[in-house]
Amino acid sequence: MKLEGCLEQAVEALVGAIKGSDAYGKYLSALAAVKQQPELKQQIDRFRRENYIMQNTGDMAFERIEQFEREYSDFRENPLVSDFLAAELALCRTIQQINFNITEALDFE
Repeated sequence: MKLEGCLEQAVEALVGAIKGSDAYGKYLSALAAVKQQPELKQQIDRFRRENYIMQNTGDMAFERIEQFEREYSDFRENPLVSDFLAAELALCRTIQQINFNITEALDFE
């Protein structure tokens, strides 16, 4: 679906603002650092995939969460991993807050 001209311009401005944000800059920097180590990037992607599946399939049993955290505790202590995951989370929260602000302002149910 194509947006109306004024909406398209506003979206482009919003995207530009996001790209200029500290959260996006930190994410890109952390992403570049992990991409320099392809094996580590693959491990991070596997961690993210397993975490996503666990959270979105209702597999949130306390025992499963503890097992997952134990399994990846050493991995997450790697500064490149922890920096990337923190930067990714900060960017996701920024985007979530933008979405929340838009839906609140629109009285969207």
